[in-house]
Amino acid sequence: MSIDPLATWHQLLETRNIAGLDALLAPEAVFHSPVVHTPQVGRAVTKMYLAAAFAVFGNESFRYVRELRGPRDAVLEFELEIEGVSVNGVDMIKWNDAGQITEFKVMLRPLKAVNLIHQKMGAMLQAGR
Repeated sequence: MSIDPLATWHQLLETRNIAGLDALLAPEAVFHSPVVHTPQVGRAVTKMYLAAAFAVFGNESFRYVRELRGPRDAVLEFELEIEGVSVNGVDMIKWNDAGQITEFKVMLRPLKAVNLIHQKMGAMLQAGR
């Protein structure tokens, strides 16, 4: 593997470097949203969703609290607070031999948080289109 995708992911997230996603995401990357039924396929659409997530989730309370890593995948549990709502979730990430992310799946809880994120992500994605 040429790069450590998780180290790169953490760096991009910390610096809100959306442009850096181009190199990290494989052309065939797939994004699985907690509120959209169908997988979102392709680097451009995956980048769009992750860029919106950087904006919605990117406050001072966001933190990863646990990381489970395998040879080509990882699960990163996170916590944050948005508008007084505690959000708990996981990012499930898979990558290829080149260290590019091929799949990014987000799961959230509780329902109140899912509804809030749905509203905020929808607004961000509509504004970006």
